[in-house]
Amino acid sequence: MSNAIALLDCNNFYASCERVFDARLKEKPVVVLSNNDGCVIARSDEAKAIGVTMGSPLFKVLDLLETHDAEIFSSNYALYGDMSLRVMNLLHNFTPEVEIYSIDEAFLNLEPRKNSLDNLAHSIREKMYKWTGIPVSIGIAETKVLAKIANKRAKKGELREKGVLNLYRSDKTEPILKETLVQDVWGIGYRSTLKLKANNILTAWQLREMDNRFARRLLTVVGARIALELRGIKCLPFEQVQTKKHSITCSRSFGQTVTNYIQIKEAILYFLTRACEKMRKHNLAANAITVFISTDRFRPVPEPYTNSATYSSTYPTDSNQEIQEWTIKTLERIYKKGFDYRKAGIILSGLVPNENLTTRMFDDEKFQQQHKLMKAIDEINQKFGKDTVRFGSVKTEASWKMKQTRKSQSYTTNWNEILTVS
Repeated sequence: MSNAIALLDCNNFYASCERVFDARLKEKPVVVLSNNDGCVIARSDEAKAIGVTMGSPLFKVLDLLETHDAEIFSSNYALYGDMSLRVMNLLHNFTPEVEIYSIDEAFLNLEPRKNSLDNLAHSIREKMYKWTGIPVSIGIAETKVLAKIANKRAKKGELREKGVLNLYRSDKTEPILKETLVQDVWGIGYRSTLKLKANNILTAWQLREMDNRFARRLLTVVGARIALELRGIKCLPFEQVQTKKHSITCSRSFGQTVTNYIQIKEAILYFLTRACEKMRKHNLAANAITVFISTDRFRPVPEPYTNSATYSSTYPTDSNQEIQEWTIKTLERIYKKGFDYRKAGIILSGLVPNENLTTRMFDDEKFQQQHKLMKAIDEINQKFGKDTVRFGSVKTEASWKMKQTRKSQSYTTNWNEILTVS
């Protein structure tokens, strides 16, 4: 008997994270906003019930939210990332085979035994809420695509309270697939939906029943695999080890437009610092950096301007000092006076394992010193908090930083903001 695949999905994850640390928020409408407090990107069930839609600009729904005494939060990515780590670590208590799919989703590879799948799923759900405060839904089936459908159904109607739906070798699979529209099948995008509808294939069940050759011809090999997954045939591999990163990006829209070169450089170097920290955390080094800047596309005055450039090095490095030199040279190539810039960012690429630095450390004494310095800085900042030690060129307080006027405390990542009991 083949293993079952379960998909665990945290319900309204960002909003749920905010509720964990503030009891006042229980049963109140809660929304979380995008960068610069622009649009709604997460909603509690209560917010959905009053008619707040995903992606709504805040200014359009502010009156509605205030009328219903809703709580509005800026994105607190440090909090959400830490809570995600807690959720994923807890899953390993139930099975060694966990594939982290996103910040709030994970696939589990489960060995089926009589009545065990339902019991295990309910146990995971109960302990997850007890130990982290995060409510989750779990869908179980033979394949990833079917598990996605089961999970989505577990969040609806009478199943929502239980939060679990097991379709593994279940008679319920056929009627549920007949009710599921093709556009709601994981992996079927807009163009594929149009092709399927043009051939009168409207439901997941009809997609499941497609001839293999026709499915491949119409949807390519990717779509054909989805059709097979709907039949319970595993085509999407279970990946416990996350694929090595090929690049690391850090970019932001500014809280207000930026015109002068000094401010743009400060922002770019701040993004570089964050990206380099992540790179070293994954034991990687970079061969190249791309810098990009752009004006506000909605306010093309005097005219829109977007540009990018890449600096490639002969040798990889994990040193902020060295990559800063690359970055400044690259920014100087693309910056133009007279423009109001709204967004900027960097991409570290050509990533290789930092074992590749061994030879260079023997040959290059200056680089060896830089490498030791970065290691020491990372250790200090990890122990005492972000930016405890930083390069003088990196500003932590600046007008270009994105707006976060409604941000909650860093309850789990900052000793000064940890909850206290009086």
